[in-house]
Amino acid sequence: MKVGVLCSGGKDSLFACMCAMQEEEVACLITVFPDNPESYMFHTPNLHVVRLQARAAGIPLVAGTSRGREEEELADLSRTVAEAVERHGIEGVVTGALQSVYQASRVQAICRDLDLWCFNPLWYADPGEYMETLVSSGFDVIVSAVASEPFDRTWLGRRLDRAALQDLRRYAERYGTSLPGEGGEYETLVLDAPFFRHRIVIGEAEAVWQNFRGVFHVKEAWLEGDA
Repeated sequence: MKVGVLCSGGKDSLFACMCAMQEEEVACLITVFPDNPESYMFHTPNLHVVRLQARAAGIPLVAGTSRGREEEELADLSRTVAEAVERHGIEGVVTGALQSVYQASRVQAICRDLDLWCFNPLWYADPGEYMETLVSSGFDVIVSAVASEPFDRTWLGRRLDRAALQDLRRYAERYGTSLPGEGGEYETLVLDAPFFRHRIVIGEAEAVWQNFRGVFHVKEAWLEGDA
């Protein structure tokens, strides 16, 4: 079956993409670029890097736009998915949803309207097992944003390696935070994955911290070997 993967550039969507590649034909990545940085539906930090990720994976990207208004976003996503159907003949949509009923239910509704299958390979996966597999399977992931205590500015741009995973486990036990960041505590950016042909190199970035929230803005990046 041909599928399109909803891609935010973060760990969950690209791990779900790898899962889908093991069972189906991934025909394209699907990304909506919202104008609103506080989008209800879409991941926004460093979303522009998705274009490099698509090139790195050798997978076409279907890109849509949105003003980022809450319920209007669904129509924007539906329009972009419909474009993926037209351009690549997809029969299903893959998401990286873990536990977010808000996002999963809305994507499922869009798929029903377009007569598409909806696949959520990470849905209610064991958080510890998932994060352990992510770290050990060849993904190079950095933290692109934080929005909750006890995360501080030192997490901005930090790689999700075993030391970081140990800290995340400690935070989850002590503060009740979500190990994979499902509560919005942190967001991520994938620089390399087992199915990438080239890794992404960050040339310039800026860590912006304000009021216990921060974003690691990637200003310049390229595929290794393309500089």
